[in-house]
Amino acid sequence: MNTLLITGVTGFLGGAVLEKILNGNDAMNLLLLVRANDAAAGIERVKSNMRKFNLSEETLQRLTADQVLLGDLGEPEGFLDDPRLESVTHVLNCAAVASFGNNPLVWKVNVEGTLAFARRMSQVTGLQRFLHVGTAMSCTPEPDSLVPESAEFRENAEHLVTYTRSKSTIEQLMRTECPQLPLVIARPSIVVGHTSHGCQPSTSIFWVFSMGLMLQKFICSLEDRIDVIPVDYCADALLMLLKGQIANGEVVHISAGEENSVRFADIDRAMAKALEKAPVGDKYAQVSYETLVKMRRELKDIFGPCNERLMLKAMRLYGAFAELNVRFSNDKLLSMGMPKPPRFTDYIARCVQTTHGLSIPQQMEVDFK
Repeated sequence: MNTLLITGVTGFLGGAVLEKILNGNDAMNLLLLVRANDAAAGIERVKSNMRKFNLSEETLQRLTADQVLLGDLGEPEGFLDDPRLESVTHVLNCAAVASFGNNPLVWKVNVEGTLAFARRMSQVTGLQRFLHVGTAMSCTPEPDSLVPESAEFRENAEHLVTYTRSKSTIEQLMRTECPQLPLVIARPSIVVGHTSHGCQPSTSIFWVFSMGLMLQKFICSLEDRIDVIPVDYCADALLMLLKGQIANGEVVHISAGEENSVRFADIDRAMAKALEKAPVGDKYAQVSYETLVKMRRELKDIFGPCNERLMLKAMRLYGAFAELNVRFSNDKLLSMGMPKPPRFTDYIARCVQTTHGLSIPQQMEVDFK
């Protein structure tokens, strides 16, 4: 029987993958990398995360402490000697510090720790696949483009945040320093919400759309498009890539693509319908970041108690991503038989429902930890 090692299982994407596994029929052994003082505490951390996905307590009883691999990618030497690693056949590496803030752990975990982990797993004789989760934005795409699925690495590319630079760098390091690793790289586009659970598992990034519409102005145009996928679609795609026929070294986008990306105008209308109010529409204005800075003293009136400096930083960073107006080709995944993704506007009402009562500052905490 195959043994699947999952990292990042207490997070958004790793949790969505585990939800699929626990609700499915695939027979496999699970090994779950978890930060905790002991295995019992570790499995409780996993269960706590899985409750956000509405799994029953009966289903959660299938998770046991002996499935826990105690460890932290920030300190990989603490788990790389575990003998159970020798029996691993598949790795799904979801773990990362995904903060867009100035978190000092971004490089330590996403590059240094991940590389040490990859080196160790490249020595496992029976390893069939090491599926690493990157990000489509790591390629620093050209504005207004459909981005191809390419492993090209530009060392001097200008990244908007350290996070995307770290994800680009680790891909290149694994390729050059772990040539025996059966590596496949999945690059999700912008992962927002869940088609059934909305933002209950995580509010990550959804608040950006709410923020712009509450301001009635932002850096992008309502005619710009954005490539968004739900986390459950991303999880399905990762499970397909774990088992599918695909060459080592391939880069695969998990994305909405040209066809299923959406305009900000469509998002405005869908959110307005969910909130039972009129869309912003013609009242919306595309403005510069400098204009937003001048509104600094108005932010607390619009969003309630907030860190004005952090709010402006968020607007600058996410505004820069939003105005790129890029879509990511999903040809490889579709050619493997993966169905087309739902549009963001198809499930946005569920995201609205599950963020009711949460302020923008509360929702954005997950992205600036």
